[in-house]
Amino acid sequence: MTSAYDLDLPKNPANYLPLSPLSFLPRSAMLWPDKTAVIHGSQRFSWAQMYARSRRLASALAQRGIGRGQTVAILAPNIPAMIDAHFGVPMCGAVLNTLNYRLDPATIAFQLEHGEARVLLCDSEFVPLAQAALALVKVRPLLVNIVDAQADFGQRLQGLDYEALLAEGDPDYDWPAPQDEWEAISLNYTSGTTGNPKGVVYHHRGAYLNAMSNALATGMSHATVKLWSLPMFHCNGWCFVWTLAAIGGTSVCLRRVEAETMFALIAEQGVNYMCGAAVVLSLFINAPATVRRTFAHTVHFNAAAAPVPVPIIRAAEAIGFKVQHLYGLTETYGPATLCLWKEEFSLLPEPEQAAILRRQGVAYPMLEAVTVLDPATMQPVPADGETLGEVMFRGNIVMKGYLKNPAASAEAFRDGWFHSGDLGVLHPDGYIELKDRSKDIIISGGENIASIEVEAALYQHPAVLEAAVVALPDEKWGEVPCAFVMLKPGVVSIDETELRNFCRDRLAGYKVPKRFVFGELPKTSTGKVQKFLLRDRAKAGL
Repeated sequence: MTSAYDLDLPKNPANYLPLSPLSFLPRSAMLWPDKTAVIHGSQRFSWAQMYARSRRLASALAQRGIGRGQTVAILAPNIPAMIDAHFGVPMCGAVLNTLNYRLDPATIAFQLEHGEARVLLCDSEFVPLAQAALALVKVRPLLVNIVDAQADFGQRLQGLDYEALLAEGDPDYDWPAPQDEWEAISLNYTSGTTGNPKGVVYHHRGAYLNAMSNALATGMSHATVKLWSLPMFHCNGWCFVWTLAAIGGTSVCLRRVEAETMFALIAEQGVNYMCGAAVVLSLFINAPATVRRTFAHTVHFNAAAAPVPVPIIRAAEAIGFKVQHLYGLTETYGPATLCLWKEEFSLLPEPEQAAILRRQGVAYPMLEAVTVLDPATMQPVPADGETLGEVMFRGNIVMKGYLKNPAASAEAFRDGWFHSGDLGVLHPDGYIELKDRSKDIIISGGENIASIEVEAALYQHPAVLEAAVVALPDEKWGEVPCAFVMLKPGVVSIDETELRNFCRDRLAGYKVPKRFVFGELPKTSTGKVQKFLLRDRAKAGL
């Protein structure tokens, strides 16, 4: 029924503009033109300089015919050019695809072709990887060499120089804002559980809202100095690249996640925020005394990927960190829940506090809903902390869908919820807690590893009859792949090193099993491998 509120009150340029995180950058450049936005070794860039660099990049790309709906890929660590790209690429209407430099050439090649990358920006360290991937693609993108002033590896693609490309651009470029906030801003590939990875598409609205959600959830402010221990290729740095522009904080770039370097940067640059997986905290906790540095301030550490064990949280707190659990997926722009710590929790006995610390928590400020449902009935599970169901999301920080994969999108969004594939429970206070992963994903150092991909590599070995890969708990990486292998009849034994090297020739290094166990695999009456038994063996220390 139409009411008076529906009449003569239309949207117009004065009262409605599409949401986009790009709007954060000019604001910070105006408010804090001289404040340091980016620290990278001896380099310093102010907010005014970052805005000018991003506009130059957008202008230079536009002059070369790059525009709305076209993909620009980047293969680089956490350096200033990565931040430029998060603003400059969408400022010309294009879509940013940040590539995981830990992947193998074939996977990089697939992503370049599937995403139809028109441009590839590549840091000199990853030129060999890029060259191997480019040899597999049918259409070569425009190649641009990023030469990091702090670390030049001396290798180049046959293409342009990044800084020279910026010099072609106009620092006052009048960039076109998105006409619709539903327009794509970035493309991020999942690790995938079967076959090729899926391309997750983010829109401007979701990126804007999750950037703001990050600030509200973590307490970030203008005084934030964030050390980039989290790869920016992960969900666009969980949208924190855009968050820092919204609040006018400072990014401290980090090329290598090493304890000595991180300790030094925290102490010398006043770092007070970090993100990452449990493995990063373990680096600090287990660092030798010769590299440790003391700091009087608290470093807020937002931890995601595999849940951080409580002993690691307590050990990190003892040396100056405050750990908060976040949880999400590539499909939810990174973090979408937080384990919000309430004052009354601190009054509880330690075992009860530890039980709460393990949880993934409640919905992010700008996520409409997260809950645990029975995937068969789509009804909520009892809030008893025991009944398993599937964690599901609904809201504006859920992806647009999977690129060129309508069937996968429809499956993920069936019944009006995003199905995470993660199994969890719902506690009486509304907090969720993960219990298992229905897709057999192994999360090692924050990287997703599909067990089926590792198994496929093992099956290629002539001595392997059957193989099953599960997660093995690891103090440093959280989890590592463990392969249970049954050899073919007549093969008495095989050298473990040979099998590991065989896998290393076919997989990215972090996907190679760290442990091999030989023998018959447990199966159901229908012949299916009982992975839950293998996981139990791995958890029990084999």
